[in-house]
This record gives sequence, structure tokens and C-alpha cells, in this order.
Amino acid sequence: MGAPESNGELVRFSVAVPDDMLNDFDALITRRGEARNRSEAIRDLMRAALVRDRARTPTAQVIGSLTMIYDHHVADLARRLGDIQHEYTDEIVSTMHVHLDHHNCLEILAVKGTGARVYELADKLLGMRGVHHGELTCAATDASLDMHA
Repeated sequence: MGAPESNGELVRFSVAVPDDMLNDFDALITRRGEARNRSEAIRDLMRAALVRDRARTPTAQVIGSLTMIYDHHVADLARRLGDIQHEYTDEIVSTMHVHLDHHNCLEILAVKGTGARVYELADKLLGMRGVHHGELTCAATDASLDMHA
């Protein structure tokens, strides 16, 4: 699935939001300094949503990170997490493991592969009992690398 065709024309549309939300959004734009105006900020958000959606397609090439916080004292959890990771050695590029406290560990996996396999890996790991929090963040896909302005 490639990038959407673009003829370069901008289309105007309006969005109704509560004034406090708009004020907070303007403050966010200013703080982050990534966009010069609301239109650029909205386009950035739209691009990010499109990348996330395309990443879920079975053949999309995905790169990103999978972050987990888990209790390593949960019976056999570390071994089961490792066993699953060994099933996805083609998709896992690198891992980092951090001991947060006596019970909790942070593990970050750099992942690369088809959306189907990467999301399957994330679902298996994040669904395990003892994993307290986790998130898969797709930084890019084959299509998103071709997206422009």
C-alpha cells in the first residue's frame, strides 16, 4: 500500500472543538515547536494516524519499538517472555532490559518486519499476566517513508 496520490492542492475544512481544548492545543504547538501553525500540527497528526493505520496491514513494512513494564516475580514470566521473543528473532532487532526496582523491569524491543508479525508479537507479549503496561509504537512503514508535506 503506497502513499496516497497528491496533486498538491490544499483543502480547507473546519473543525469545532471546545475553546479550552483549542487553547491547550495551541499551547502544545508552542511548547513542542514542531509546527508553525495549527494547520501544520493537524497535518502532522493526520500523517501519524495514517502511518499507524497502514502499519496494521499484513504486508506493510514496520519499524518501531515495543515497550513493556512487567513484574519479574510473576511465576515463570521472564522465561515465557523470552520463549515468545525467540519465535520472532527476524522481527526483533535489539532489546534493552532495565531493572526498575525489586519487582519491576522495563524492556524495550526495537522491531522491524511485516505489520502482521510485529503486531502479533506485541499482542502475545502485552497480553501476558504480569505485564503491567506496554505499548507498540510504529515509527515508520514503507508507505510513510514516501509521504510528503
